Amino acid sequence: MTISPYLCFAGNCREAFDYYLKHIGGKIDFSMTYADSPEADKNPPGADKQIMHMRGTFAGTMLMASDAVGDCFAKAQGVRLSLAVDSTSEAERLFKALSDGGVVDMPFGETFYAHGFGMMTDKFGTPWMVIHSKMPA
Repeated sequence: MTISPYLCFAGNCREAFDYYLKHIGGKIDFSMTYADSPEADKNPPGADKQIMHMRGTFAGTMLMASDAVGDCFAKAQGVRLSLAVDSTSEAERLFKALSDGGVVDMPFGETFYAHGFGMMTDKFGTPWMVIHSKMPA
């Protein structure tokens, strides 16, 4: 059994995954637009080019996503994706990349539990934490 995050985007799923690939690394394992669906004739107007389902592997974790069509989109709330890395410089690089164009919720810096830690919501609306922990793995 596995637990995998599933993100919903407001029409910019492909752009978000491309951004994550550029800054986090990984690969897109599967992508289907609404137009590629075997039930494309049932799509809401304007949905054809949007992502119906996308699956990628980032930092060894499967991440899935889609574009919420019509009025189905809701911002992520009460959850964050956490990136744990092995160096403060890598944590700071990721924090800067993911916060670019987004909102910093907690500036990156040292804490009693981390050499470097910060929280942000990226420009796509995904909430993140980035940490280089002082705690043993």
